Amino acid sequence: MKSFIATIFVALLFVLALLFGARNEQLVTISYFVAQGEYRLPVVLGVVFLVGFLVSWIFAVYHIAKMKLVLRQANKKIAQLEAKLPTSNLDVVTVEDQVKSKELNA
Repeated sequence: MKSFIATIFVALLFVLALLFGARNEQLVTISYFVAQGEYRLPVVLGVVFLVGFLVSWIFAVYHIAKMKLVLRQANKKIAQLEAKLPTSNLDVVTVEDQVKSKELNA
């Protein structure tokens, strides 16, 4: 749900930038290292906003994938360590059991 709201917010900002540019139809000169060009302001705003969004999205996807990989490795390690534990001598108490015992005592 959070990502949906963030996507809607970004889309609204993009539309706002385009509306701002549509009200300002002037030409803007963009100078490159070896050349220069003249473009309409809405085109420049839209392209710059879109490129910034894409770069941010690429970094976010990278970090999310990295965290999922670390989580998967940690879960494998937990499973390996739990498999090594002797189960006959353990008295396993779950959170639900603790909550039920507190409810009974109250």
